[in-house]
Amino acid sequence: MGRPIDDDDREQVRRLHSQGKSRNEIAKTIERSPSTVSKIAAACDLTFDRAAEVETATRVRRADLAARRAELAVTLHDIAERELGRMTEPHLYFEWGGKDHTYAQKWQDEPTPADRRTMMATASAALDRSLKLAPPRDEAGERSRSVIGRLMEGLARNYADRHGSSPDGDDEK
Repeated sequence: MGRPIDDDDREQVRRLHSQGKSRNEIAKTIERSPSTVSKIAAACDLTFDRAAEVETATRVRRADLAARRAELAVTLHDIAERELGRMTEPHLYFEWGGKDHTYAQKWQDEPTPADRRTMMATASAALDRSLKLAPPRDEAGERSRSVIGRLMEGLARNYADRHGSSPDGDDEK
């Protein structure tokens, strides 16, 4: 069993807590266990609530991950473009063969259909992942829908004001 808690322990916990120290930092400083510091803090009506700190750290982490997702989406788009570009470029085919392990190579004007299918699949997968990470924003479409929505709401109010009911027959009054 450890030494009993005394007034000096209580004072040190209060002082270090008021300086914003964590429970574990206080325990290390006063050479007591974290559970002892928790007992002293509870007796002094002190808490080690880190909710605001955790919330800030979470927001920062989410922003960091969003930035990384955006960077990854750009990289995936670059991969897709590179693969699509390779589909029409000259392509080197090579092989090692025979009992003497000879090397042979041949340039073709463009890849074979099978290789083009592979390049297209690679580009398609990269674009698909890119769009999932950073979906395109149709801001013009959103603005158009909101303008039309406001226009329809205004027409419905005008109709209700003139006829005493909404155009679909529901009474608003």
